Amino acid sequence: MHYYSLGKIPPKRHTQYRKPDGSLYHEELFSTEGFSDIYSLLYHCNPPTQIVQVGEPFSIAPRTVHDRQLKPRCLRGFQIHPEDDYLQARKPILVNQDCKIILAAPRKSMIDYFFKNADADEVIFVHEGSGTLRTMYGNIRFEYGDYLVIPRGTIYQLHFDTEVNRLFIIESAGPVITPKRYRNAFGQLLEHSPFCERDIRKPTDLETHDEQGDFLFFIKKQDTIYPYHYLNHPFDLVGWDGYLYPYAFSIHNFEPITGRIHMPPPIHQTFEGHNFVICSFVPRLYDYHPLAIPAPYNHSNIDSDEVLYYVDGDFMSRKHVERGMITLHPGGIPHGPHPGTVERSIGAKETRELAVMVDTFRPLLMTEYAAGIEDPDYYKSWLT
Repeated sequence: MHYYSLGKIPPKRHTQYRKPDGSLYHEELFSTEGFSDIYSLLYHCNPPTQIVQVGEPFSIAPRTVHDRQLKPRCLRGFQIHPEDDYLQARKPILVNQDCKIILAAPRKSMIDYFFKNADADEVIFVHEGSGTLRTMYGNIRFEYGDYLVIPRGTIYQLHFDTEVNRLFIIESAGPVITPKRYRNAFGQLLEHSPFCERDIRKPTDLETHDEQGDFLFFIKKQDTIYPYHYLNHPFDLVGWDGYLYPYAFSIHNFEPITGRIHMPPPIHQTFEGHNFVICSFVPRLYDYHPLAIPAPYNHSNIDSDEVLYYVDGDFMSRKHVERGMITLHPGGIPHGPHPGTVERSIGAKETRELAVMVDTFRPLLMTEYAAGIEDPDYYKSWLT
């Protein structure tokens, strides 16, 4: 990300910054990866450290399934049932040491509490619904097709405009960044990048709540939720600046890279984390070599697990695709287009597909939630 500032800040960091009544604002350095990565400086009306009460922690560690089968999987994502509460609605389905893939169908906004994920950066893809991401940095409106990128430790609430909301969430054990090959030495997105800084929506409407009371936080750390009651409202910043903050990017603003023959999946890359990448498949023109085969070739993905989350549209390489479906093609065995789809793709001019792909470089484990929504016969779907 690049430098951004919102609200009022002093002319020099780590110096006295006083309120109209003469008392000091409370400066906070907010960083990840210790002091070696990007950071922001936040200026609070009140100390962010005043704890009133600590509740009883409870585990939310995923319960994984070990069936010792190396085979393609298909999960019916929309079979995850809606729930009122956002945190209860979050159902991890595929996990490893580097990331967790989570489905959520929350009905109601977060009104009575605030959430802070101290374990992981979050990328929330909005499949259905709209609303506002409220954070200590300010607010971001979101709608269908948006990625919300939330750095770890960010205190936030999701306020929904809609009763039906479907979210595809990736938790990352390391920072989530834009691909290095699309940035120059100064961090600016290059001319050949499929998106640029103009497409990134940063926080606006900084709310300054100089309030005291009993504010409930749920803090996630090491797969445990810690209930905390703080004295001061978390959205009490008068200003902040830096490089670390949440932002939104719409999949509809991803500009696809095309070529005369079939292009490999890295051209779809949108974000990267430690040992995984996130890609966006969007409507695009097909290959234009006179003998081109638009359908993807068979691929022996030895080193990575490939997860594809189907959002909307028609997929030329798959049969019987439905919205919210998730396929997992594990590393170690080949995968490719379904029978008949290769010939059918020849001569086609464009695709209207929309999907999110997550490629991990360590194996993913299914959870009990995933086992409950699996199509057990998917691995047979390449038989004619």
